[in-house]
Amino acid sequence: MLWIVMLAIAVTAGCASRPKNVLSPVAETSSGATKVEMLVTTTRSRSSVPGQMFSGERGLTPSFADITVSIPPGKVRKVGEVAWPKKLPSNPATDFAVLKANALSLDEAKLWLNATVKKNPDHSVIVFIHGFNNRFEDSVYRFAQIMQDSGIPNTPLLVTWPSRGSLLAYGYDRESTNYTRNALEALFQYLARDPEVKDVSILAHSMGNWLALESLRQMAIRNGKLPPKFKNVMLADADVDVDVFRSQIADMGKQRPQFTLFVSRDDRALALSRRVWGDIPRIGSIDPEQSPYKEELAANKIRVIDLTKIKAGDSLHHSKFAESPQIVRLIGARISQGQTLTDSRVGLGDKILEATTGTAAVAGSAAGLILSAPIAVVDQNSRDNYANHIAGLSGKSGGQKPAGNSCKPNSLQPTTCD
Repeated sequence: MLWIVMLAIAVTAGCASRPKNVLSPVAETSSGATKVEMLVTTTRSRSSVPGQMFSGERGLTPSFADITVSIPPGKVRKVGEVAWPKKLPSNPATDFAVLKANALSLDEAKLWLNATVKKNPDHSVIVFIHGFNNRFEDSVYRFAQIMQDSGIPNTPLLVTWPSRGSLLAYGYDRESTNYTRNALEALFQYLARDPEVKDVSILAHSMGNWLALESLRQMAIRNGKLPPKFKNVMLADADVDVDVFRSQIADMGKQRPQFTLFVSRDDRALALSRRVWGDIPRIGSIDPEQSPYKEELAANKIRVIDLTKIKAGDSLHHSKFAESPQIVRLIGARISQGQTLTDSRVGLGDKILEATTGTAAVAGSAAGLILSAPIAVVDQNSRDNYANHIAGLSGKSGGQKPAGNSCKPNSLQPTTCD
């Protein structure tokens, strides 16, 4: 299959791409633009590359940042779109642009969170955990877009884990979620104890769902239950084995947040993941009307929003929750009103989807996997990182070896554990 990948690289080598390393702050502002301020916590390593801030490698110690993103006026950008700059520096009149990107210490991060939550009328926080194939800047801009388009009033907290931002780095990214799960549990424990925080919502995407679920599971086992202030957990395009998901939910016990699944049976990324993981369905691409899923979801009071018929996003159909105007607004409206999510209404009552029918995700085959390979290398980030993956296959490692330490879940500072 390697020759197919190399051929696709050669064919697509001349494709244009957007600028990278876009996080250098700009001084200019634009009338009509809005701002999204967020706290970032990450287990990525710091980068010395201008405009990158954090790389895709694993950091030996956790880091924090205070980032402000300028969003251009609605007339130049559709809801659901990230307006990437066509050239640098970014132009706030037409592009997403960073106005501030400051590294913070642990104590400074605590002060930022405390001060910002106090300004929030309901003292609420939303934690966003990105998915597979995300550079640091991808996660920052996607979260800014979600906050802007949804109108979520909660204090925004981005959790970004080490991803090399390449479709060819699936294994590395998956292990990076395991590397980060103790750190995320530590954050959850801190939010649970913080008296200023009254309400916590969690939104996870793709492989980030594994990280979110594992951290919640650990927290429930350690504490005996999950805190009541954790109200909504939204799992979008979840790249999680259905059998493992069933076990994770059971381990959390009876006192759980309201879980909402965003599923799409035409999600091509999850179809490929299913092939990689032994032809076991991923929970983000099930048919919720089929047994045994229908009965199990009902028994566990897990709500489902089926996006199969929604037309939004790229050809992989893997980010509909953020790129569909109806869905991103639904998320914001329901969280703003303190309501749980359902798939029966959008906004003021429009029907979102017809009753869903059809088969579960189509089982993969060797031929299908081979045909899917060129899709990966069309991605610019995959081409950029291809040499690194070849080095990895030959036994050379570009990662960092973390120093051993012990788990400390009762600190805001994310920690990794041997």
